[in-house]
Amino acid sequence: MPEISCPSCGGAVPLRRAALAYVVCPYCQSLVLRGDGDLRAVGKSAVLPFDISPIVIGTRGTIDRIAFEVVGRVRWGWRDGAWNEWLMALADGSTRWLGEAMGTFMALADAPHARHLPIFEAFAQGGTITPGATVEIDGRHYVAADVKQATCLGGEGELPFATPADWTIASVDFRQAGGACLSVQRDARETSVWAGRYVDLAELAPSGLRRFDDWTMPEGLQ
Repeated sequence: MPEISCPSCGGAVPLRRAALAYVVCPYCQSLVLRGDGDLRAVGKSAVLPFDISPIVIGTRGTIDRIAFEVVGRVRWGWRDGAWNEWLMALADGSTRWLGEAMGTFMALADAPHARHLPIFEAFAQGGTITPGATVEIDGRHYVAADVKQATCLGGEGELPFATPADWTIASVDFRQAGGACLSVQRDARETSVWAGRYVDLAELAPSGLRRFDDWTMPEGLQ
């Protein structure tokens, strides 16, 4: 695995996906911007607290018959808890996010075509989406089930964007009866829409999971 030297502390920082612009130094938490052969420390990422997720940087698996490796994580906090968003680098060169909250997982891909729907255009302009609001995409009807304000608690690994500690978002999760889902996020710069489905951990056929003394790994997982 290739490495770079952190411009702040000199520590060896492993690289799994060269196309991603940012990487967090695991030693000093410097946020390093990579570009045109230049490395710059552009801030600090918060030290992430220990959590009970079985997923770690380097966990591998498959999604839709495509192999992936987890290369980064962003952790978000809100008034009633926190959740993880794991960045999956797929073997076909694409990336997806694996949202994780209280043992529930959402596999999501960018859905730029959905941003132009009236409900999301209004949201992007500062409007609100309330629980129970509905939207139809590609013949599927989604219902807004979770609406909250969240703050970035930090990041690790390789990421496509910076993760400053003062970054706040409005987040809305939509559900569909067949197991499909949407995640809509708005910050001060832009609004993004992510589409996918709920998945079981076993469905991803993961390897390299973290083990816990008080957690029994499901049968068949490594």
